[in-house]
Amino acid sequence: MSSSHVPAASGPVSPSQSADVVHRPVPGPGTQLAGGLLGDWQRRSSAVSLPLAVTQMEAAGNLGNLRLAIAASDGTADEPYRGPAFMDSDIYKTLEAIAWELARPGTPHAADAVGAFTAEATELLEKAQQPDGYLNSHVQVTGKPRYAQLASSHELYCAGHLIQAAVAAHRGAAAGESEAARQAAAGLFAVARKFADHLVEHFTGTSLNDGHPIIETALVELYRETGHAPYLQLASQFVEQRGRGLIGDSGFGSRYLQDHEPVRTSATEVGHAVRALYLEAGVADVAAETGDRELLAASVARWTDMVATKTAITGGNGSRHSGEAFGDAFELPPDRAYNETCAAIASFQWSWRLLLATGESRYADLMERILYNGFGASVSADGRKFFYVNPLQRRIDHFEDDRPGRRREWFSCACCPPNIMRLLASVQHYLATTAGDVLYLHQYTAAQLAARLPAGDFELAVSTDYPWAGKVTITVRSAPAAEAGLALRVPGWSPAAELTLNGAPAPTAGSGGYLTLTRQWQAGDTLTLDLDLSPRLTFPGRRFDALRGTAAVERGPLVYCFEQADQDSADVEDLALSGAVLSGPAVAGAAVSGAGLAEREVSLPGVGETVAVTVPATHRPAAASVPFAAEPDASAAAGEPATATAIPYFQWDNRDGAAMRVWLPVQQPGSAGSGGDA
Repeated sequence: MSSSHVPAASGPVSPSQSADVVHRPVPGPGTQLAGGLLGDWQRRSSAVSLPLAVTQMEAAGNLGNLRLAIAASDGTADEPYRGPAFMDSDIYKTLEAIAWELARPGTPHAADAVGAFTAEATELLEKAQQPDGYLNSHVQVTGKPRYAQLASSHELYCAGHLIQAAVAAHRGAAAGESEAARQAAAGLFAVARKFADHLVEHFTGTSLNDGHPIIETALVELYRETGHAPYLQLASQFVEQRGRGLIGDSGFGSRYLQDHEPVRTSATEVGHAVRALYLEAGVADVAAETGDRELLAASVARWTDMVATKTAITGGNGSRHSGEAFGDAFELPPDRAYNETCAAIASFQWSWRLLLATGESRYADLMERILYNGFGASVSADGRKFFYVNPLQRRIDHFEDDRPGRRREWFSCACCPPNIMRLLASVQHYLATTAGDVLYLHQYTAAQLAARLPAGDFELAVSTDYPWAGKVTITVRSAPAAEAGLALRVPGWSPAAELTLNGAPAPTAGSGGYLTLTRQWQAGDTLTLDLDLSPRLTFPGRRFDALRGTAAVERGPLVYCFEQADQDSADVEDLALSGAVLSGPAVAGAAVSGAGLAEREVSLPGVGETVAVTVPATHRPAAASVPFAAEPDASAAAGEPATATAIPYFQWDNRDGAAMRVWLPVQQPGSAGSGGDA
């Protein structure tokens, strides 16, 4: 693919030319996956998960609700509305996923059921839409008044997902070649604009706002696609009015809705995690398009606080099942962690916007942690089942809502599965950016990149088995006519990184988490980055009470977990990491190399190919039947030598549904307990 033919169409986030950003995404189909783990995930989602979603849109009643809305307009509806009030949003997320699928060269779905779904759904939406642009099947079928219960009705939330789907279809059609796809995209885009124009007319200058953010990012992106300023102005209004107690009460209070304090002064994330993180993405978008550095700084400050005090090692957010909410600072219980999949996706989206705005590598670091762990675990190995909740520990007798807490094919509240699919369908857009005459590579996977720099066109082929191997080879296919830079992120977890150019040490400039090589490139130049993926131990900060005295295993970007299936006869709940694994001091909040940690490639039933890590451990006696005593339990320091085996967290729950732990106690030799302030 020649970059001279790369169209202007771009991915989910496309800042305007006047936006105040440091980096810009590589546009259009300029980045394509070419295998590797992310490529496997994308193909699996395309071939298995997305057809399942299309089937569920009929089986669960989503499309049926649109038909009822059409019938309700002429008084012929004879069935009740099915499901939660936001059923329309699942249709829109599925449409968005399909749009990104169709935008990729060579996708096979244009003529099959998945491709046809866009045409069918768009036709229903066109018929259901009211003359003034309003569209919401729940309100239209139930006869409830419009916008009367915005704290809980999700009307603008659904509208936001419709707009995002339409923008994706519009951009995808610009990049694709199918006339049918272009026609369907045009119809969907017309529906979304008509609804957006209605929102501008109805909400501009009012104090009304929706209880569930996402309309903000949607309106900004629609502004970016059309140049129509009222969309940006309304998004800015919604952001500025947040936190002023204007939304009302959904039954969970104002903090649940992030309506307790204005976004310019709020210091930390509270309430429903998904809502909070979608709001932050909107804040970052509005700040970028308006040049409001104060607004951006407030969002950056909350991100920094969230990562330091409210983010799990997997990148997940949400410590409480109650309200699907952020907890207090340092409240990260592994067993009761909620870590909703949608929250991981929202955090990923927010971090990408902050990366574009600032150019700082720490945002790409978190995106990587989320992608391979908190998000990666949300889908089964076969692509047919999904996690809504992503805990870091499951006991053998665990039940939640009378279920064993395993992945499910679908949910009555099915926000997560189609959300997963829209991210996987577009994940190639998050790999690289440009800043002036420098091409930045943030995430490593086998890929083809084509970017247009001021110095000229730059085409690269990336070859790697990342995250299983730390070697990343970048071959220049065509180079700019003038000098240009290539910047490679060095992940925060990597203790060392070696860079060679055509087999010789590369004269790079390192700053801000990137190694940058600026030169007159030639076709055939090969740049090789070697990262150290040695298994390591990671210890929690001392204020995380639920994790004190424990350690986790990581390897490269992957967080590992201990599943019962891999522990021979030892009960995973009675395993402790041997004190011998500590080759250095256990530093709070830090990772150290571990003595005796070993890795091996294995193939596991239900899991597939993986790299397992073994750790010296102790199998302690079963816990005493008396829960409390006047003296420490001496048996805690006893036990038989054992080997604990860990696999990547994203691969858990693909076998027997037994116990699992990410954090294991660290046995302290000579003590009567399982560890102190590790």
